[in-house]
Amino acid sequence: MYPSKFEYFAPETLSEAIQLLAKNSDDAKVLAGGQSLISFLKLRFANPKYLIDLGRIGGLNYIREDGSGWIVIGALTTYAEIRDSKLLREKCPILPQAASVVGDVQVRNRGTLGGAMAHADPAGDMPAAILALDGEVKAAGPKGERWIASDGFFEGMYATALAPDEILTEIRVPVLTGQKSAYLKFARRPSDFAIVGVAVCMRMNSGGRCEQVRIGVAGATDKPYRAKQAEEKLTGVVITPQALAEAGAVMTAGIEVLENIHANQSFRSHLAGVYLARAIGAAR
Repeated sequence: MYPSKFEYFAPETLSEAIQLLAKNSDDAKVLAGGQSLISFLKLRFANPKYLIDLGRIGGLNYIREDGSGWIVIGALTTYAEIRDSKLLREKCPILPQAASVVGDVQVRNRGTLGGAMAHADPAGDMPAAILALDGEVKAAGPKGERWIASDGFFEGMYATALAPDEILTEIRVPVLTGQKSAYLKFARRPSDFAIVGVAVCMRMNSGGRCEQVRIGVAGATDKPYRAKQAEEKLTGVVITPQALAEAGAVMTAGIEVLENIHANQSFRSHLAGVYLARAIGAAR
């Protein structure tokens, strides 16, 4: 199918893009890498009157430490750049790991982290990893800039805490100092979205006791989320098969688990527990 007609803008500065979005926010979409939005346009799941392409804006593609314990990543940084980043491999390896299993080569070379976060696909790999890191995103709009915690950023199916006139410009994640992390997903094929994906970031003491853990989940419900009940089960205990089983049993507690042709609710819930145990094993 072909997209509906729209007016195309290619601003060269962020301020120009913000002005365009503020003027047309009710009927506009922002284009980053386009690996998700273009498909939505072609299928007419999205029918904006205006398309604002960020691709010509300089200064939104970078990975660097900010000197205060954070690594900041520009919104237009691609999955391939994240996968290949020496800085991230050394100081936040879960992001290169997650980026390496996103889509295929073409998607990784064009798709962006900012686009993935703003698109908020419930089965996306990168949002789960950002949640496990307790990362934050920066939103820029006519009223200025603000940071939004990842734990409150995803609000539902393709819905986020971004205001209609805001653009996601940056993501920041902590430098990992002793924490263990991993992301694993179950998918029909390596290039597919996660039927269930689990990201973990945890700190263990010398006795094998879990001092802190954060768990990001993709694919299980209508948005990426933190499995906080499972985190509570694992915090302060020695990681044993029994502890993992108890945490796995509450991975989807209190949420409405998705059901479709790929997996029913029971199987998805089961997978969430299985992949929690596998991700923790991989992290350790």
